[in-house]
Amino acid sequence: MPQETPPQPHVLRSIRAAQAGVATNAVLAMAKITAGVLGSTYALIADGVESLADVASSLIVWGGVALGARPADDNHPYGHGRAEALAAAVVSVMMLAAAIFVATEAILEIRTPHRFPARWTLVFLVVVVAVKAMLAHRVSIISAESGSTAVAADASHHLSDAITSAAAFIGISAALLGRHFGGGPRWAAADDWAALGSSLVIARNGITMAFAALHDLMDRSPGEPVLAPLREAALGVPGVCAIEKLAARRVGTGYRVTVHVQAAPELSLADAHAIGGQVKYAMSHVGLRVDSVLVHMEPYVGDARMRE
Repeated sequence: MPQETPPQPHVLRSIRAAQAGVATNAVLAMAKITAGVLGSTYALIADGVESLADVASSLIVWGGVALGARPADDNHPYGHGRAEALAAAVVSVMMLAAAIFVATEAILEIRTPHRFPARWTLVFLVVVVAVKAMLAHRVSIISAESGSTAVAADASHHLSDAITSAAAFIGISAALLGRHFGGGPRWAAADDWAALGSSLVIARNGITMAFAALHDLMDRSPGEPVLAPLREAALGVPGVCAIEKLAARRVGTGYRVTVHVQAAPELSLADAHAIGGQVKYAMSHVGLRVDSVLVHMEPYVGDARMRE
């Protein structure tokens, strides 16, 4: 029975980041909701609800990364990389849903008279912002290293949580300052206005991540930053006269490349095949995570223009 290939280091780091996000967000969500109820601040309760969404999103990212790293099989000959983009799309939809929920509840709270928030909630929020900012920074570094759209979505969700916590801090501070300077009961809703503002930030991040996931699902070209080094590598192979076509698409954390290579018409099939193999090797070692290269050999026509 063949042994299963162990996950690559970048996959393991991505999975551990998702696991850390699940644990951290679960603790913070319960703490925020409890502190919000005891401290009479809806902004903190809304922040806790957003953290609950973070728990679910990190679980989805965890599953997406683990499934996307599975090797190709008979039923999935091109691998399972699309699972990462699907996970990112689900997370982005959850972010939009959380934004709508927070905005709706904040508007209701603004229209409902309530008590001023407790001062001690400010200290709690400082800790929360620090923890979430560090987690967002760490996960964003891992997403850049791995190239994972799902992990990038998770990092964006962590950042959104840090922003909502910072907005809650500003809103509660405004409410307490308003009471201190005799601003009246209307200042008690300042933290609710902050929650409403933070919902717009959450929605923006969700839309941004949704477009990124859709681009991957629809095989959008990665552009010249990826195509240029691939083209240069292929043209550097002895015997390659021109590149007739070059396309790449992102699948999971890697790229699948298709290239039409033109070589001398008098070459034998064996020689053309050898050049194709060298092109594959060259493209796979340009510093990008290239999962596969499909080479189509064509006769050189003399003045062919290189085009993507």
